[in-house]
Amino acid sequence: MKDWFVMGGSLFMSILTILLVIIVAVSVYFAVAIASGKASEKENFKQQLRYIKSLGLFTMITGILGQLIGLFSAFTAIEAAGDVSPAMLAGGLKISLITTLTGIVIYLISIIIWFLLDMYYQKKLTS
Repeated sequence: MKDWFVMGGSLFMSILTILLVIIVAVSVYFAVAIASGKASEKENFKQQLRYIKSLGLFTMITGILGQLIGLFSAFTAIEAAGDVSPAMLAGGLKISLITTLTGIVIYLISIIIWFLLDMYYQKKLTS
């Protein structure tokens, strides 16, 4: 996991990790609000649950941005070097996908968390 983090680039992987921690913290806050019954007192709580999806989407876009910046710098280096082997190019492209893949996985996690919290909230309202 540490190698994955380093290969993906410490700047964007750090940002993605921070965003994951924020998503988990917001999710725990909402789960506690639902469990304690404070969620039913708020009239727009269901809309506030969408913050989890929005943060996940922001994480995915950040991962894509990390990939594009990595590709730009890689193609600049290839242009300066002139002749590059296909294996080296494939390795660079593989590494550039790490931030995008991480962002998409975090987005999927946020969607699953949002779905489960929404179901939990609906169940608490009906009971």
